[in-house]
Amino acid sequence: MRVILSAFLLLMSFNTVAKDCVVLLHGLARSASALETMQQALDAAGYHSVNVDYPSREHAIEVLAPMAIAPALAQCRAKQSRVIHFVTHSMGGILLRQYTQDNVIADLGRVVMMGPPNQGSQVVDNLKDVPGFEAFNGPAGMQLGTGAQYIPKQLGPVSFELGVIAGTSSINLILSTFLPNPDDGKVSVENTKVQGMCALVTVDVSHPFLMKRQKVIDQVLHFLSSGSFLGDNAQQFACPAQIKPKLG
Repeated sequence: MRVILSAFLLLMSFNTVAKDCVVLLHGLARSASALETMQQALDAAGYHSVNVDYPSREHAIEVLAPMAIAPALAQCRAKQSRVIHFVTHSMGGILLRQYTQDNVIADLGRVVMMGPPNQGSQVVDNLKDVPGFEAFNGPAGMQLGTGAQYIPKQLGPVSFELGVIAGTSSINLILSTFLPNPDDGKVSVENTKVQGMCALVTVDVSHPFLMKRQKVIDQVLHFLSSGSFLGDNAQQFACPAQIKPKLG
């Protein structure tokens, strides 16, 4: 009986050590609380999760990226996770692209970006000179336009296994007038795309609610486990990252 109990405890210890970690990165003018529903779902699915809170309106993207991501990686590694995945909303995806351009994450697994302005947003192009826009969105928000001078266009193709979830419903019809259809009220579907991504799925959800809707959460969990999305709206692409052995 004692031998069986010892074996059981050893197995439980191994399973705890072997859990993958997921870093969650919120978007501009949001906080970690925006991703709490997603975090609960990830924890219930058996992942360790690190839900990062960072001052998105106080610094430029080049400053925010290491500020948010380096401590999160340290937390995952302290949990002895063998693989570190990322789930990001909006600008959080740009922070990860910035960080991976400057740093190697050797234990990086899969990444899901929800509504990422990977090619920038025409909202910034059109409203950047409006009084109060910079005060509300901060230095990072001013870096998210679509021109060559903006951060999204200065970052190269992604080199990690990436799935993008793009919204097609808008609750902000004014901002949508600046965007090519379809869009989620902040970013067009076309501008969520980036060279090197492995999969794309569209959902009829608006930008502020992408991280809270169950249909999106289900897609996130499926991509983290399989490297693909579900349903007729899902597209799969040939991407260099999936040539490597599966990490999930």
